[in-house]
Amino acid sequence: MATTYRVTGMTCGGCARSVTSAIQAAAPAAKVEIDLAKQAVTVDGATEAQVKQAVDGAGFGYEGRA
Repeated sequence: MATTYRVTGMTCGGCARSVTSAIQAAAPAAKVEIDLAKQAVTVDGATEAQVKQAVDGAGFGYEGRA
């Protein structure tokens, strides 16, 4: 089941690719969708802990579930 999280600091396509890559490195089968306007990341196939660790490690702000 997909879950949406608030992630701050994403401003461009490069940021979106960085977040996507970080999440998929933590959970290779994860499907990731980024909404830059809403500062949201929707993930299917990764735990919340994996998403938080990946987002924090990529230098963005993990704000929890949206």
